[in-house]
Amino acid sequence: MKRHHQQVKEEGKSSKMWQEEQQQDAGMDELLAVLGYKVRSSDMADVAQKLEQLEMVMGTAQEDGISHLSYDAVHYNPSDLSSWVHNMLSELNPPSSSSSNFHPSTAISTDSSSISTLNFPGSSQIYNDQSDYDISAIPGVAVYRQPETSGSEMENNHHSPNKRIKTVSEPGPNPVVTMTSTESSRPVVLVDSQETGVRLVHALMACAEAVQQENLKLADALVKHVALLAASQAGAIRKVATYFAEALDLRISRVYPRDSLEFSSYSDVLQMHFYETCPYLKFAHFTANQAILESFATSDRVHVIDFSMKQGMQWPALMQALALRPGGPPAFRLTGIGPPQPDNTDALQQVGWKLAQLAETIGVDFEFRGFVANSLADLEANMLDIRPSEVEAVAVNSVFELHRLLSRTGAIDKVLNSIKAMKPKIVTVVEQEANHNCPVFSDRFNEALHYYSSLFDSLEGCPNNEDQVMSEVYLGRQICNVVACEGPERVERHETLNQWRARMGAAGFEPVHLGSNAFKQASMLLALFAGGEGYRVEENDGCLMLGWHTRPLIATSAWQLAAADSL
Repeated sequence: MKRHHQQVKEEGKSSKMWQEEQQQDAGMDELLAVLGYKVRSSDMADVAQKLEQLEMVMGTAQEDGISHLSYDAVHYNPSDLSSWVHNMLSELNPPSSSSSNFHPSTAISTDSSSISTLNFPGSSQIYNDQSDYDISAIPGVAVYRQPETSGSEMENNHHSPNKRIKTVSEPGPNPVVTMTSTESSRPVVLVDSQETGVRLVHALMACAEAVQQENLKLADALVKHVALLAASQAGAIRKVATYFAEALDLRISRVYPRDSLEFSSYSDVLQMHFYETCPYLKFAHFTANQAILESFATSDRVHVIDFSMKQGMQWPALMQALALRPGGPPAFRLTGIGPPQPDNTDALQQVGWKLAQLAETIGVDFEFRGFVANSLADLEANMLDIRPSEVEAVAVNSVFELHRLLSRTGAIDKVLNSIKAMKPKIVTVVEQEANHNCPVFSDRFNEALHYYSSLFDSLEGCPNNEDQVMSEVYLGRQICNVVACEGPERVERHETLNQWRARMGAAGFEPVHLGSNAFKQASMLLALFAGGEGYRVEENDGCLMLGWHTRPLIATSAWQLAAADSL
């Protein structure tokens, strides 16, 4: 990975390389790609249909005793799921029957009306919205209740010698599946991890669609099915599916979680574990600090206003860099903004004392002020003791905070106007690279499902199990807010870099190009973090993005007042 970053530096084509990889993988479903399976989004419905057919064929094969399915045969799951299913069907060459005409897409109506009709071959069963949904209402052979078998048929089946059960001998995305002989009262086919992964994705999306259509009875049945499918998975896909299922369940039950002071304090603890687990926050702090440091190059007195003070983890590195500045460090003033604490303690002041001790050690003239606010929209520029620009250079820093303002009408505009009144030399903004603020729930759900699948996958290599678990809880709370909440309570309204560019430009800011030094040093930072394996840095029109494989996940941008507004 380090050699890869060196090549990117030398050629200056990191963005192009990222785009080329995205083109190569164009059309591939990102969530299944995390599992290691290559399935084009356009082929999803066809693959699902063939998997249904294959399962029925396998059941028939057990009854008919097809010779080439030997007791000791071992099959490995390939990455090309579509071709594998097609080949398996071709090899088995099942007799044509009406059952092969079943298509999952016919089970769920896609119009805006209630999902009420299920079409199965040879029969038509109507589920009235006034009745209770159960598992039989969920599309798919694995959950569709099979016709009852007569007593004589059951007795014949009991004595049939050709019964096999698939068993998974090891976990992971490509498990070994073995056919073993057993006696049973009925043929049993346990679908492997690969097939279940496809069903899991479809069930999650179908549940979100049912929620979108206000068909909560079907949604409730689907979310229970998702829990069953997730239990058979391993690794990141199981965890992320479980969090999404829990969030869907809360939304279906009309239980909307609310942030409280206790939860806010707990979030700070979780974020510290997230900081230690993966490089996302380190990257955010480093790139923002680099932009601030360069803007302060000629200033003797500097003032940083931090919208996301938390535990103050960002500032020791900047203070040390200022201490090493040729000609001596400037006088450094820090204003940290944070929410009130549940026990009414002055947590910000405690952070300030620790930073003051560091400043004294490294010889930096330091001044700190903590400012408690329920929302950034409650702030006014005149509250922060802003000094004239010729006396003190001001920087405003926001890491994962501005998107929370989008839940309140006019809040983001008020804060951006307050920033303009501070006349900062630079404004640094770090935000999630995702669109979780679209008005259509199913679109927002699908975007979040792919985004958090990549994030959870990137956590899998964490050497510290406690940090990993706490980081997953940290991300799980975000998932819960995106999926289960609405109105002002839905604060995780992430938007893309292009959306922030449009908003900042309309508010009177112009972009500041993050220099090549920031890109090079960010790449070196990743090389030191678990070898940088899987992580990618991309320069995007003067901004920096950090992603996992081909998926950008966070973006850092820097801004200054437009010429007309700086006067």
